[in-house]
Amino acid sequence: MKLANYVSGRWVEGGGPGTALVDPVTGEELARASTEGIDFAAALAHARAAGGPALRALGYAERAAALVKVADVLSANRKEYFEIALRNSGSPEGDAAVDIDGAIFTIKYYARAAGALGAARYLKDGELARLGKDEGFQGLHVALPLRGVAVLINAFNFPAWGLWEKAAPALLSGVPVLAKPATATAWLAQRMVEDVVKAGVLPEGALSIVCGGAGNMLDHVTGADAVSFTGSADTALRIRGHTALLRNSTRVNVEADSLNVALLGPDAGPGAPEFDLLVREVVREMTQKAGQKCTAIRRVLVPAAARGAVEDAIVAKLGKTSVGNPRNKDVRMGPLVSRTQQRAALEGIAALKREARVVFDGGAEFKPVDADPAKAAFVPPTLLACDDPLAARAVHDVEVFGPAATVVPYADAAQAFAIARMGQGSLVASVFSGDAKFLADAAAELADSHGRILAVNAAVGQSHTGHGNVMPMCLHGGPGRAGGGEELGGLRALAFYHRRAAVQGHVDVLAAIAAGAADFKY
Repeated sequence: MKLANYVSGRWVEGGGPGTALVDPVTGEELARASTEGIDFAAALAHARAAGGPALRALGYAERAAALVKVADVLSANRKEYFEIALRNSGSPEGDAAVDIDGAIFTIKYYARAAGALGAARYLKDGELARLGKDEGFQGLHVALPLRGVAVLINAFNFPAWGLWEKAAPALLSGVPVLAKPATATAWLAQRMVEDVVKAGVLPEGALSIVCGGAGNMLDHVTGADAVSFTGSADTALRIRGHTALLRNSTRVNVEADSLNVALLGPDAGPGAPEFDLLVREVVREMTQKAGQKCTAIRRVLVPAAARGAVEDAIVAKLGKTSVGNPRNKDVRMGPLVSRTQQRAALEGIAALKREARVVFDGGAEFKPVDADPAKAAFVPPTLLACDDPLAARAVHDVEVFGPAATVVPYADAAQAFAIARMGQGSLVASVFSGDAKFLADAAAELADSHGRILAVNAAVGQSHTGHGNVMPMCLHGGPGRAGGGEELGGLRALAFYHRRAAVQGHVDVLAAIAAGAADFKY
């Protein structure tokens, strides 16, 4: 089977042998993907000429209604998506749900959020601004949908959610989408697009997908387009430095590497509910999706006095985690998505071992359940400990995109915050403490270097949505090495797909313009 590309309103197979997509448990080849021979210039032009006008002719509420239909299509085919996730990503049911159900939930959220925008087709940003002595002459800011294409380049770890968390606000904004999922796990994204296209719930040209290499796609991107990328910092650098994007000042949003932290407050020693909550969250983030989450906990910052107790508690839970073939109902952690990712993770762990000791790695006898290690892509949960975090480099620089985390001791709060910032910009920091002042201080100290702060005490211990769970109501992104981008955040996500402009004129003219707009309030 070769995955077809949907471009210019038709399904087209790429030429050549393509790249193999495999089952990371059995090594079985499942499909091939290729974009060889795809006319990217024509694909983008068709989306601009057909999809853009059709979407912009609809009001926000009508676009929201279309999103509801998209969610209905995906919900109806949910069982098939879980099977694809099992075969192509090695995902246990719980991990697949995070991706697939998370995608559907996000689409539905944006459909509901758009209700407040009504039949309008553009946004009013703020109130009138008086410009001079004549009260009749004033200014108004409006935001209109981009007249280009949202080019969405996604990572391998969330083929469903990664597509729709970007596509939902783009389509709601009135901007057509061309998606390029990571090749290794493209099957799920491709099947979802195929189902939506067959259902005819979006205008022609509103949704396209290519499976395989990006080829010369970015050569044809214009200043009217927007590029949103999730993946490695190295790839992000190449995208940002692309000649066409620089020449045209194309908007680019990046979500890249991140050495996220979980921070245990000085007050939260063994026996405290926040201690147990941190241990539970660290183990979940190490094992869910085999640690293949951009938001996963990579560094565990703990008071020096509590270090041993934290390590023992985490090891006790990791030792009970069954790792292996997710087709076995007793398995709780599956493989990495490919042997390539397995090699990268093992190389990263080896780099960490040069300045951190292994606390737990499954031992020399580690063997995945119901799987052949020679064919599969497993990495055992690996907990390390760093004795001198201030002198360490790899611990704060090497992101192992797999089931690995490093325990890091700190002497006092100031040092803990400084160590957290050594990650050079991260997506999320979780702080576990029963001390309200410490939680507030941590938020104030870390918010400039982390895109999201999760403050956990016993009061929210059972209700918070999790360190690694990205909710559409809140911003997703982070500064520095995390990419410097922002996604989601409720209706804030629409700003990336709109162009703001100032209109100056008589108040009567501005009132007429404002009457056709929806108020844009974060």
